[in-house]
Parts: sequence; C-alpha cells; structure tokens
Amino acid sequence: MFQKFENFLLTVIKSSTKRKLILFGTLIAFILSVLMIAPSKMVLAKMLPGKNNDTFNIYTSLANGSSIEQTKQVTDCVVGFIQREKEVLDTEVFLGMGAPLDFAGLIKGSHFKNSENEAEIVVNLTKKHDREEPSYFMVQRIRPMIVQSCENIYPNTNISFVEPPAGPPVLAAIVAEIYGSDSEGLRKLSTKIADIFRNTSGLVDVDIMQDDIYDTFEIRVNSVKAAKSGINVKQLNDIIYLAFEGMQIAVKNSDLYNDQIPIFLTLSTETKKFSNKDKRAIEMKLSSLKLMNPSGMMIPLTELVTLVAKKSNPMIMSKNLHKMTNVVAETDMVSQVYPLMQARDTILESLSEHYDIRKTGLFNLEFKEKQNNEIYQLKWDGEMEVTLDTFVELGAAFIAALILIFLLMVVYYKSYTLSGIILLGSFLSIIGVIVGHWIMDLFTHDTFFLTATSLIGFIALIGISSRNSLLLIDFTKSLMCDKGMYKAEAIAYAATTRAKPIFLTAAAIILASTLLAGDAVFGGLGVALIFGTVAAVIASLIVVPVLLYNADLERHFDFHDKEKVSIYEP
Repeated sequence: MFQKFENFLLTVIKSSTKRKLILFGTLIAFILSVLMIAPSKMVLAKMLPGKNNDTFNIYTSLANGSSIEQTKQVTDCVVGFIQREKEVLDTEVFLGMGAPLDFAGLIKGSHFKNSENEAEIVVNLTKKHDREEPSYFMVQRIRPMIVQSCENIYPNTNISFVEPPAGPPVLAAIVAEIYGSDSEGLRKLSTKIADIFRNTSGLVDVDIMQDDIYDTFEIRVNSVKAAKSGINVKQLNDIIYLAFEGMQIAVKNSDLYNDQIPIFLTLSTETKKFSNKDKRAIEMKLSSLKLMNPSGMMIPLTELVTLVAKKSNPMIMSKNLHKMTNVVAETDMVSQVYPLMQARDTILESLSEHYDIRKTGLFNLEFKEKQNNEIYQLKWDGEMEVTLDTFVELGAAFIAALILIFLLMVVYYKSYTLSGIILLGSFLSIIGVIVGHWIMDLFTHDTFFLTATSLIGFIALIGISSRNSLLLIDFTKSLMCDKGMYKAEAIAYAATTRAKPIFLTAAAIILASTLLAGDAVFGGLGVALIFGTVAAVIASLIVVPVLLYNADLERHFDFHDKEKVSIYEP
C-alpha cells in the first residue's frame, strides 16, 4: 500500500498540472469552509451549547402594584402546565420572593425579588441519564404554551425561563445596556428596543429591567385635626400598619415552653382587599378604621388624613455612576450572534426617524434624539459580549501560536519559505474543523455549534500538524544531503516513510477524542480534534509535499549533485 502511495505521490509532484490542481483544490476547499460560517451560516458559532440540567427556574413578574392573589393565579397556571410533564419530579413556588440562591439566581438577581407581583418557580427533573429529552429541549417546547396561556391572564405579565448556565454566568444571552441622563428618554428608548427584540426571530423572554410607573395614593396626616382630636401620629401609623401588615400586640405565657408566645394581630385576607383601585375604594376602607381619643370618642381615620394621588417612584439603576437601564433577552436554541445582528440592523433602520444614530466600536451605537439633542449610548453585554471576547482572545492566541511556530522554524531552518510551508500545513486543519461541525450538525437533533472549545481543539492541532510537516522536511533534507537523492524522489520517499507513524498518531488522537465528542460542553473540542486531525494528515501527506517540490530545496539545503541513488535503495 505504501509503495503505491509513493508512486502516486511521485507522479503528482512531477506533474505541473496535478500540482496546480491540488493547490487550487485546497484553496477552493478553504474558501468554501470559511463560507460555511459566513454568510451561508451552515455552521453557527456560539460560546457554549445548551447544557442538559436536572433543574430549571421560571420567573413570573406581573405589573407593579399587582396583588399576591393575582401572582398566585399566574403561577398556578404555569404549574398546571409543568405538572403534565412526566419527567418533572416536583415543583416549588416562592410567592412574593425569590428561591434560595443558586448559581444562576446569584447572577439573575433572584434575591431582589421581594414584592407581591413577583414569584419564582423551581422545577426539578429526573436525572439526565434517565430521560431522553434534554432540559433545554423541554424548555423550548413548553415555553410557547405557557407564555401564550399564562401571560394573557393579566396585562404586562412577563414569564421567563432560567437554566443553569453551561459556562460563564451572565445576566442574559443578549443584554442591551442603555445609558443616558434623561430618565424619561431612557424609558422611551428601552421600550422601543424591547419591542424590536420581541419581533426578532430567535429571541424570547424579553424584559426591561426597570420599575413600571403606576398610580399610588399617599396618606397625609392633617396635623391640626389630629391635635384637636387628641390623636398622635404614632396611633395613626400603628392602626394602618396593624390593619394591613399586622404587628405583635401582646404575649401569652405557656406551661410547655419557657419563652413567651407572641400574639400577632392583623385584618383577615378578605378584609384587607379593596373593591377597586381608586380613591373612593381606599377612602371607604380607611373610614372603617377608627381610633379612640382620650375622651373615649371613636374617630374615623378618614377624618384625620387626606389621600393624595401621585405616581410611583421607580428605582434608579446605574453602572459606574452612569444612569442606565437593561433590556435583556434569551435565545431560543440559536446562537446569540445572528439575532443580535438582525436586531441591530432593525434598530438602525426603524429608529433613525427620531434619532441620529452613530456606530461606536464593533457593535455599539450612539443615539442623539432629534427633538432635544439628548444623547444615549447602547452597549451590548451578556453572553454575546462573552462570546465576542472569548473568540477574539482565542483568535489572538491562535495567531500568537502561528507566529511563534513561524519564528521558531525560521531560527531552525533559516528559511522563510520552509517556515511558511509548515505554517500553511498547520493552518489547513481548519478545513476539517469546520466541515466536521457541519457533518455533526446533520446527524444531531439540535444545532451543533462551533464553540469556544472547538477553537481550543483547533489551536491544539497546530502543534500536531506542525510536527508532521517538520519531520517530513527533516527526512527530505537527510535524503537529499546525506544520500544524494533528488528532490522529487526524496519528498515522495520521506512522505511514504512518515505516513505510517502519522496514521498511527492520528488514529490515537481520533480514538481518544471520540470520548469527548458526545459531551454537551466539550463536544466541539472532540469534533475539532477528530476532523481536524484528518485534515492535518491529508495536508501533511499531500499538500505539504507539493509545496516542498515548488520550493527551491537545493538552495535551502545547500544540496550538491551526487551520484544518483535509487529510490528503492537509498
């Protein structure tokens, strides 16, 4: 077999037409592999693929001012859908609060949920090895049903699904940080961007991280009337707090316990409720609360206070002492890069009527409102930013590795040509990495992304393929300088002799990498090593010999003609 390969290789490198055909075919393969990433999107890039977890959380958020009963009605609707799933072991609902902190909740701000309009549902699943459907597939399947049925119970209800992250913790897959000095302008711009996110294919769980502004009523004490009635402010505060929040009024001694048992008093749940959310309903409720003055007269609370309608005070968010707000969105089993690009193009197109938009940096934008010249900054964050940073850093590491190998080879061979051949042979393994991800995507149910671990595998391949080319060149030099073999015969014989150890090394790498290929997170690393090794072997045994023949090896090796030596008996 190796003798046939030697004859084949000798025929190829001696034929000018075949050499050009191989080099042209390699160039076409490289261009096509790059086009598979962009613009064809046959291979999609993502920081890390979805992780199959044994649990996930569901956040529900109603409009500010909603009651705990309304929140419970929405969570009951959500739990009703969840309990239909046979893979669900149990659920736990936390009304008016967040669940105990976990890895995801620490980043998502679960501990900030402390109002009646918010709730968190924890869903525990059977072990991932005991079920066929991954957790992220389940979330993708049930999300539309739950959102469609349960978000419509009350206006401005938001339901989002939160899964433990597979990699670095982030606030969301896509986070649009909007900075500005005008609060109303920030609110208006963030609402428009959130609407664009909702209409962008692939984006779900869109939310604006800011408080809604709603109508409230402030109870103001009429100090003159209170003084004339003999009622002090503390009595007023106590009766209101006692009625609607409850407080300890006394203690009871027990024969069984050493500690005193506190007696807690408050109105019943039904009595606390208002008939309507208007001033008249509140006045009627307050009029039923009466205080006794020192003379023994019962005075209705409404005689001593005044109700004043006002707007709520929303929380002011800031980052690095700059006022800002966040618009967040998750991706529905797609890479976050492409929906962001689509949303960004829509922002540039649809908001240009009211804003002068200027691009800043790679993706960031600056808005200048045409009416009042207010300036706002949009900066992207979240998993999208982590993905860009990771790919840029890994790309820089890859370039640094190539430069370092090139410099080492220049020092060793004292030849830029030979060093460039080794470098090119190493770089061609990227064809196998990209094509391998496309092949795996054809045989998997979900999208097989080109991830950060895939790039790590590609960088690792550089050393392996460089070693193959290095040994091939060294052996060729030895055959030419020590044995007097001519260039074509030396290249063919060196490639044939090195083919067996190259195949054995490649087989070892491929077999070892198959254990990684099935892993959710490190599958990209395994696939990159498997298919990249195949491409590296082809490049080392076919492309590198052709490039060596085109190089002036006689000058590089200081080769002088000797008596011709047979290729079979060097």
